[in-house]
Amino acid sequence: MDRKTDRSKYKSLDGLSRPSVKPARPKLKQPVQPVAAPISPAQPAPSRQVQTEGESLKQPTIKEPPFKYSYSPYTDKSDLPSSKAPKRPKRKWSRKRKVVSTILVIFLIFIGIGGWYGSRIIGNLDKVFHGNIFSDAQALFSSATLKGQNQGRVNILLAGDSADQIGHGGAELTDSILILSLNTNTHTAFLISIPRDLWVYVPGLKSWQKINAANDVSGFSQAGYPSGGMGQLEQIIQTNLGIPINYYGLMDYGAFEQAVNAVGGVSVDIQSPDPRGLYDPNVKLKVPNGLVNLNGQTALNLARARGDGYGSYGFPDSDFDRTEHQRQIFIAVAQKAKSLGVVADPIKVNNLFSAFGNNFQTDLSLQDVLTLVQLTKGINPTNIQSYSYCSTETVGQNGCTKPILTGYVDPATREDALVPVAGLGNYSQMEQYYQVLASNNLIAKEQPSVVILNGSSTIGLAKQQETVLEAKGYSVALAADAASEYPNSMIIDNSKGTMPNSLKELQQLYPGSTVTSDIGTSEAEEAQGYTGNFVIVLGQNWNSTQTTSN
Repeated sequence: MDRKTDRSKYKSLDGLSRPSVKPARPKLKQPVQPVAAPISPAQPAPSRQVQTEGESLKQPTIKEPPFKYSYSPYTDKSDLPSSKAPKRPKRKWSRKRKVVSTILVIFLIFIGIGGWYGSRIIGNLDKVFHGNIFSDAQALFSSATLKGQNQGRVNILLAGDSADQIGHGGAELTDSILILSLNTNTHTAFLISIPRDLWVYVPGLKSWQKINAANDVSGFSQAGYPSGGMGQLEQIIQTNLGIPINYYGLMDYGAFEQAVNAVGGVSVDIQSPDPRGLYDPNVKLKVPNGLVNLNGQTALNLARARGDGYGSYGFPDSDFDRTEHQRQIFIAVAQKAKSLGVVADPIKVNNLFSAFGNNFQTDLSLQDVLTLVQLTKGINPTNIQSYSYCSTETVGQNGCTKPILTGYVDPATREDALVPVAGLGNYSQMEQYYQVLASNNLIAKEQPSVVILNGSSTIGLAKQQETVLEAKGYSVALAADAASEYPNSMIIDNSKGTMPNSLKELQQLYPGSTVTSDIGTSEAEEAQGYTGNFVIVLGQNWNSTQTTSN
């Protein structure tokens, strides 16, 4: 390297800008000594000189160049000085800045917690509805039409088993079978129980069994039905009872108990004919009459109890009492969930679906459920009607006057069961009963039972009116002559105001009649002892042509 090239290093540094803080002057490296040219004997040795641009060789006088530092892509960083800027004084935070920062931290914490809860909720939802992040997104940003919605009615089969109880015999048997029927046009609903002891033919088992054994057919597979036992149960209900099933839900004991706890327990009004209330040692249940607060375990015990244990009381109708309590609990849970705003509370939603996560099976998708929530938003759970099939065991209760089911003992297995009054395998009356409930006939839905007493001198008047009332959906428990004749007609209301539509129509059919439920008149006293929601005493002032014209 010649001297000119060596000086160019300093020239490149001169073009750099000076930093804001002047660094300490660097120590320069020793200048590179040029290689001496060979000395000719005729020439004297040259003196050491430094050549600069525009100058001739002189005696070398090396000056340190003024230091100037700035960034250059060609700068050798190893040659640059390192310097530290003086420490800045610490700034004191103002009160406002502290408040804003605190709020920001809290907000970020909530965002983190919300994300965690959101992921948990989504995880639990996906367990129940067999979804994933893509189906979840589709459900949130699109709508679905439920099966049966366009026809105005959606039916959901709800069943319960004890599959989560280790060592429990018959764990796959569905001891609870309910159908929730939703009218999507009027936004009304009703529940009807299918007796678990109903004797049916189960194709998958190739034998007659109680209907609760259908869920045990795990290998069932047929087009139009879900696979497995619930598909077999759907097929039997649709084929035999004439009830179309659109979706199903199956939960075990654990899901039932945790669902009740997730809404903070429920209150149920116990109305046992025994003044002591209900007692069944088989399931460790003992509750008094009246409004009772139930936690998950006690609610489960009530849903299972049917008075089988030694010393039991308060269960005169055995399994029919149990199904009534199951419907009560279902409505109570729905009412509590709505009153607490569970759908709008992510913590409660998570608790509820966490209970369902591993203990609930359904063929509803998340998209279906979101549509279902919208359809049922206007339904008050307290207005959900509750029904069961009338049997010889329940005559005289809840409007049951004409039984369509009766007891049966299978000659081959000696099992106690229930069969239609019409005969083994003849479910026509059960099918008609559902059609009445699903119709828009308000009278038929109230299921009024009527006793007609002829207190006039017109022969056959009671039988004549029996035909008229049955055509309008009334169940006539008895049509007979009164003990004596009466000058005036009367309607005695024993329904205690629970059947307003029926009462209104009876007043139209029999104008001028006196409506009372008090004892005090000879007509009212004669009406005592009859099992009917309404007792009609037709007096001498009654003109049968009025009913015909009405």
